[in-house]
Amino acid sequence: MNNITLTGIMLDELDGMTLDDLAGICSCNTEWIVELVAEGVLEPGGREVANWRFTGTCMLRTRTALRLYQDLNINVAGIALVMDLMEQVEELQGRLRVLGPQ
Repeated sequence: MNNITLTGIMLDELDGMTLDDLAGICSCNTEWIVELVAEGVLEPGGREVANWRFTGTCMLRTRTALRLYQDLNINVAGIALVMDLMEQVEELQGRLRVLGPQ
């Protein structure tokens, strides 16, 4: 029997990624991430671009935004709208689960 060891990073541990870190992890350019921040898709910590820090949640949102852009050719403004709607649907589904069948 072969033993396989997997290693990984907990998303909560990724607090403090720089703009360059996030771009490298997500294989995209920094200008695109700046556009996502401008549209409100991402909310980094820090006031100035040089001081921005991104969390693991920002990484997941960036990857989702990339899929929307690459797979569906949605622009950044459309990505912001779609992601907002996706979050609303997820919240409503959570409420329905709490209420249960009636």
